[in-house]
Amino acid sequence: MSTEEVGIEPAGVDDAGEILTAQRAAYVSEAQLYGDPFIPPLVESYEQLHKVLSGDAVVLKAMLGARLVGAVRAQFSDHTCLIGRLVVVPDMQGRGIARALMEALEKEVAGRAEAVVLFTGHLSEDNLRLYRKLGYSETHRERVAAHLTLVHMRKTLVPAETSS
Repeated sequence: MSTEEVGIEPAGVDDAGEILTAQRAAYVSEAQLYGDPFIPPLVESYEQLHKVLSGDAVVLKAMLGARLVGAVRAQFSDHTCLIGRLVVVPDMQGRGIARALMEALEKEVAGRAEAVVLFTGHLSEDNLRLYRKLGYSETHRERVAAHLTLVHMRKTLVPAETSS
């Protein structure tokens, strides 16, 4: 599989079930890494996700044919875009899908936000490596539990160029 075969497109409310399934599958390894089966992505309900998809969030999905293989979402606060729930199904990880989703999301929000922010757990080395490669810088760390410190990261967006 090459990333050219994967299409990135907006997600809608009809995608809630598939996104939730992909999200739960993708976050099992994070739950195991931190010894916490109750991390928010694993306990988010269908109704909660449906509400996100019905609202003003930007949600993109990665499709390989008819199969949803990844997703990412973003919400806005003033001139900042908060990225969350970047997921790729376990059997498709390591193939550039997360990078493609992030790049597509950044392009999508470039005209609406000056910067994008996100956070991940301190033990999530693959996530940290990806975000650093994409140009994100650590802003601060926040200890939220004995077993978890969140690493907050930020990237300034280059405004979308106006085509002539």
